Amino acid sequence: MSTGLTAKGRATRQRIVDATALLTRQKGVAETTLDDVRAATATSQSQLFHYFPGGRADILLAVTEHEAGQVLAAQRPFLDDLSTWESWQGWQQAVLSHYTELGQRCPLGNLTTELGKSSPESRAVLSGLFDEWEKALLRGVRALTGEGADVARAKARSILAAVQGGVVLLQVTGRTDYLKASLTAALTPLRPASGEAA
Repeated sequence: MSTGLTAKGRATRQRIVDATALLTRQKGVAETTLDDVRAATATSQSQLFHYFPGGRADILLAVTEHEAGQVLAAQRPFLDDLSTWESWQGWQQAVLSHYTELGQRCPLGNLTTELGKSSPESRAVLSGLFDEWEKALLRGVRALTGEGADVARAKARSILAAVQGGVVLLQVTGRTDYLKASLTAALTPLRPASGEAA
């Protein structure tokens, strides 16, 4: 955690996190070493352990928190108000644009696959991310459709699963058309009938 650091210390710590996040996107989590991080950030081993006493595990946990925040940030402001069909369309486009830009270097996919099982702390961060994401989608489904909690939750989960499934296929194939198709299919039941207010 960055509590108690000076402004300069927080900036240095964040620079290390940003650089490590980029490395894990490019090389994968397993292949990213402390030597890689030191070279990319021009920091010494003592500096790394000053900011991350647990070494590589602490850095990767900070990267997981960083990347989880980026996932949600990329969907805003649409994710915060999905009460109209137009806002859902805007959200869908934001998701597609985000993952098109990332291409096969999806940081969340790498972190989920490589850290989700081995690091309880990272698993807790990722679980919290998916919980927050699901709650936002659930609020949106209920606001748009007026459906009860159970039905709306099932739809929210299917939308989230559509994103994640499409992203996995994007990582394997380099193609975003799977993501677009799965999202379109998941959102179609939300679309107001012709003549209905959106």
